[in-house]
Amino acid sequence: MKPGTPPAPALQARVRSLAPSMTRSVLAVAEAVAADPAGCARLTVSALAERTGTSEATVVRTARLLGYPGYRDLRLALAALAARQESGSAPAVTVDIAVDDSLADVVAKLAHEEAQTLADTAAGLDLTQLAAAVAALAAARRIDIYGVGASALVGQDLAHKLLRIGLIAHAHSDPHLAVTNAVQLRPGDVAVAVTHSGSTGDVIEPLRVAFEHGATTIALTARPHAPVTHHADVVLATSAARETQLRPAAMSSRTSQLLVVDCLFVAVAQQTYEKAAPALAASYEALAHRHRTSR
Repeated sequence: MKPGTPPAPALQARVRSLAPSMTRSVLAVAEAVAADPAGCARLTVSALAERTGTSEATVVRTARLLGYPGYRDLRLALAALAARQESGSAPAVTVDIAVDDSLADVVAKLAHEEAQTLADTAAGLDLTQLAAAVAALAAARRIDIYGVGASALVGQDLAHKLLRIGLIAHAHSDPHLAVTNAVQLRPGDVAVAVTHSGSTGDVIEPLRVAFEHGATTIALTARPHAPVTHHADVVLATSAARETQLRPAAMSSRTSQLLVVDCLFVAVAQQTYEKAAPALAASYEALAHRHRTSR
């Protein structure tokens, strides 16, 4: 397997994760290979295109979307997945972790997955959009951040970081309070929505209100064409996390979201260094006594 390609057991989970953002023809190919890996592994690219009512170009595009350099690599993964299913291997607990894996294997596999998520996010991050978000945050009079569930934790992290460099930032996880605050935003303010799915109503509504009141709006999501982006001036795309029953996307998505948060924080600190440096030093000094241990 080439570096960067997902392990065979991850294929079905990756199809589920990416399905909402796939076109109808690409989804037809993806669902076919996930449903019948053994049968599809025996098909040529033209045969699979015929079976799914699509084109050879669509089959190749689907392979690449799923993380494989080409159709040949996808076929190898399908064959490996079929062999695993036929051999009666231990059932998977997460994407590529089996019930009988050792603790060392669990640590190694999770570390590999996290590293891959970070690499995927960095590779797919639009630097033009990132720069626009940084410029807006650096100049903002006030910053509101919306997120619920796991995304609320990411929103709180961003607000905390921005506060420490002297910006006025608040994270809102209560949807009513979020909308109430969004109504007060004006041009020169910034609203940030954090939602992995891009379709969380409690996050979309306050972003829409902020957008309608003239604030610069930023969406942090794994679905670059999701409903939340309809009200976003800037879209920051994260890696589409591979979801399993034990390790849902709400957990693994935070890895990519927090990378983007750190990118925003560092870049904003660079642009506002004369203000950020003393503010950061002051916050460290104010909290220093809480970290000292008595002897």
